[in-house]
Amino acid sequence: MTSMTGGEAIVSSLVAHGVDTVFGLPGAQIYGLFDAFHQAQLKVIGARHEQACGYMAYGYARSTGKPGVFSVVPGPGVLNAGAAMLTAFGGNEPVLCLTGQVPTQFLDKGRGHLHEMPNQLATMRSFVKWAERIEYPDIAPSMVSRAFQEMLSGRRGPVALEMPWDVFTQRAEVGAAKVFDRFPSPQPDSDRIKDAATLIAVCKTPMIFVGSGAIHARAEILELAEMIDAPVVAFRSGRGIVSNAHELGLTMAAAYRLWPTTDLMIGIGTRLELPTMSRWPYRPDGLKSVRIDIDPAELRRYTPDVGVISDAQSGTRELVAAVRKAGYRRAAGRRAAIREATAAAQAEIQKVQPQMAYLNILREVLPDNAIVTDELSQVGFASWYGFPIYQPRTFITSGYQGTLGSGFPTALGAKVANPDRPVVAITGDGGFMFGVQELSTAVQFNIGVVTLVFNNNAYGNVRRDQRTRFDGRVVAADLVNPDFVKLAESFGVAASRVTSPDHFKPALEQALGAGRPSLIAIEVPRDSEATPWTFIHPARN
Repeated sequence: MTSMTGGEAIVSSLVAHGVDTVFGLPGAQIYGLFDAFHQAQLKVIGARHEQACGYMAYGYARSTGKPGVFSVVPGPGVLNAGAAMLTAFGGNEPVLCLTGQVPTQFLDKGRGHLHEMPNQLATMRSFVKWAERIEYPDIAPSMVSRAFQEMLSGRRGPVALEMPWDVFTQRAEVGAAKVFDRFPSPQPDSDRIKDAATLIAVCKTPMIFVGSGAIHARAEILELAEMIDAPVVAFRSGRGIVSNAHELGLTMAAAYRLWPTTDLMIGIGTRLELPTMSRWPYRPDGLKSVRIDIDPAELRRYTPDVGVISDAQSGTRELVAAVRKAGYRRAAGRRAAIREATAAAQAEIQKVQPQMAYLNILREVLPDNAIVTDELSQVGFASWYGFPIYQPRTFITSGYQGTLGSGFPTALGAKVANPDRPVVAITGDGGFMFGVQELSTAVQFNIGVVTLVFNNNAYGNVRRDQRTRFDGRVVAADLVNPDFVKLAESFGVAASRVTSPDHFKPALEQALGAGRPSLIAIEVPRDSEATPWTFIHPARN
């Protein structure tokens, strides 16, 4: 037992779980926590807005698979960071929010104390996996251990802990933190595995879909894919599980060309958004389905012909063994058809200009392990299928939340976690301005992200939809922007301007070689970009 404050008890528990970096914005209620960060010599990356703290923690977690930790004040601070926690929830990433509360004597009294909000704990529980209050220092180690257990067990996700203002500085005798074992994962049911193998044994043209729940099963998935000649496709989060350099690693554009003749859909660690949630406009006749997912609720949301409740790695490993035992006869010409689909799609997506011209150069210049974050922008949308990905966790999006403004601060967190790898943020002018103030954070902590701001002086997608679907009436979609080069330079960020793809490569190479925060303002005439949606919401073949 050691005498320590509530804040120190939390921090000692973080250290016991391997945490060495925290993203945060201090305020009155959490002074005691930040003082404990300092005494423990944790790296604290301060931000200029609470939302950025959450996104940086998300980028840290998404790029590494390790928990990202951030701290903000209660009430407005939690709500400001709420979009990032919701993004982490949608992306199944382990992010821990540490926040404060009103003093103990004011709890649940509704007196209007500083930053008080009605039932903050209930609010947080509505968009995180688990949330609790630490009401006295002695229990902090157990609560932190429980938070990590919840984050990392089963279907991963964000969690939150709050502590009353006065408890952060209250002293008590506190025991050492113990790392809790994760909750056991469900073991695959052998009968369901056998049923799945039986479906595979009689199919001719299977297709495998993967999501972020399958990242750790990449070796098993590739073995299965090669055994049955199945293309592997990911929408966003699972990209890189099978490299796009492998002939079985397909983008959504290539996979859709094979979809009409697909007779078995195998989903592993994915919500199956492409084929089951109106992205793709129909199901092939006679299509059968198999799903492997650790979350039983997911199999109730979309019920397959055979559902296996299991961790992706163990479930796929068992399925590979069962298929090998049952036998599988490859369809003649299957690999050739897959290669043809990839080549045809690659030629077709080159029509999405100028986005593809920039993405082609970006891929040419970056190494395979570089990390790219997207943004809800015309180039960001095109990157979902037009930017090849070779390794998992190197392409980071906001997933189904589609959070405008997430890309740049997410990239900052990814770079903090991976200082020796290039990190590039693809942004539009609209989304970038949500977090432009974090240029100062990048400079202060020398976070060498290269930010690409594609400036079309509009919320480009909104503007296109308004023009094409509402008789040309454009409302609140046109923007008046600053000079992004001058703005970046005023923060101390190296900046340059590009007006065509011809000038992009040298600017990018210079920015990457600078080893410091850099911004490239890419001027794109308004309404000049081809729609990227042809391959995200394709027409029926």
